[in-house]
Amino acid sequence: MSVVVNKTDIVQILEQLGIEPENYGASTGGKWFKTVGERIDSFSPVDGKLIATVYSATEADYQSVVSKAQEAFKEWRMIPAPKRGEVVRQLAERIRFYKEPLGKLVSYEMGKSLQEGLGEVQEMIDICDFAVGLSRQLYGLTMHSERPGHRMYEQYHPLGIVGIISAFNFPVAVWNWNTALAWVCGDVCIWKPSEKTPITAIACQQITREVFDANGVPEGVSNVVIGGAEIGKLMAEDTRIPLVSATGSTRMGKSVGAAVGARLGRSLLELGGNNAIIITQTADLKMVVPGAVFGAVGTAGQRCTSTRRLIIHDSIYDKVREALVKAYDQLKIGDPLDQSNHVGPLIDKDAVSAYLNAIEKAKAEGGKVLVEGGVLSGAGYESGCYVKPAIIEAENHFEIVQHETFAPILYIMKYSGELENAIRMQNGVPQGLSSAIMTNNLKEAEAFLSQAGSDCGIANVNIGTSGAEIGGAFGGEKETGGGRESGSDSWKIYMRRQTNTINYSDSLPLAQGIKFDF
Repeated sequence: MSVVVNKTDIVQILEQLGIEPENYGASTGGKWFKTVGERIDSFSPVDGKLIATVYSATEADYQSVVSKAQEAFKEWRMIPAPKRGEVVRQLAERIRFYKEPLGKLVSYEMGKSLQEGLGEVQEMIDICDFAVGLSRQLYGLTMHSERPGHRMYEQYHPLGIVGIISAFNFPVAVWNWNTALAWVCGDVCIWKPSEKTPITAIACQQITREVFDANGVPEGVSNVVIGGAEIGKLMAEDTRIPLVSATGSTRMGKSVGAAVGARLGRSLLELGGNNAIIITQTADLKMVVPGAVFGAVGTAGQRCTSTRRLIIHDSIYDKVREALVKAYDQLKIGDPLDQSNHVGPLIDKDAVSAYLNAIEKAKAEGGKVLVEGGVLSGAGYESGCYVKPAIIEAENHFEIVQHETFAPILYIMKYSGELENAIRMQNGVPQGLSSAIMTNNLKEAEAFLSQAGSDCGIANVNIGTSGAEIGGAFGGEKETGGGRESGSDSWKIYMRRQTNTINYSDSLPLAQGIKFDF
């Protein structure tokens, strides 16, 4: 049955999280500023109802937040990294406590299924746990000097303020991917959440505030500034913010990257994907179908890792096509908080328009619709944001196929002959985020992962394109932006590297044997 069914339930969740959003717009970790910027109404795509109203921050509010963050950094960076890690450990425990209400709020405000909402909160917990261990492993290297009586090593220092611009589709996890690492590295953070999901951002700040206040963390280590593109522009152009981490569309990323690059700052860009699964002759259909279907329709196709294209060997094409159509017939579309449903709504009516336009463009280019799309109406679909997942036979070179549409549209196409033909098709798009191959042939799997294989930042064998564990670095190449978040050594972008040489001898030899006598 549906978990959240009326406004009263949401009010109770907001109260449990300590939220009275009408006064909110910016926060440095203490009380929220009463801002006088543009009104932002957060409507749920689940039922079209108003969740709450907030007001965007003004430029003056933004300047106040940056000033407070600068002050906090001077104190926070001097706290030993393991001590900072202990604070993050406690944050993970607090998020565990709030997992259910926060997961429900994510689902209700964004529209993803309850299981995915809870899973996103679990990602927050996981990255905090990862960061706690990392706080004792911010390693540098030692090197042998060519000069006698000298020692060389390198170390990492915190950067300062990290600006975070996040997207609506993962309204809490991506923020925490950045903050958990940045905080243990000694940085402070300023977050501009998507104006489409401000209430979940307020919830995260409230939870963080509880933990930070209990540990005496300086005000200004965790900051939130609610607003639209104007706030993002201020962050991108601000020389006081050495790193801007931006998640969203390629168009947005190009704008942010250009502004940050113009001042020689750093940007961490995690942008669009146009992800494909290659299905070879030896693929196990019992794995292909669920992997492809979840990748294509999970989060209503609104993941950057969503499966957009299936590239299927012609010898099994008909069999795979038939299995997919049959699976789509079984999909249930409706309230994402009802766990019997597979597909929830798109984020808003602009997304619905983009979805409809993409289908029409695919048809105009010669695409053949196998599973009809369309907008659902009537009882349970009052928000106007529910659409049918569609399957379209297409060619890889179609202009619409070359672009990412944030909606449940799956393009399927054939390849013939050798695997390299499929790899060429997969790589033949501007984006390079996630990729996968379904095969039981070891040679094909290794070829896909080789230098001549997938050009994406993520390449999987016998799993889909969607979903990633926090232990690995997350991000992609080409128009995906080249950034890496989350696990592995992604922490290094949040720090500045310093090489140190110590002379403990009684002479001053120069490198490369240079003589400078006088």
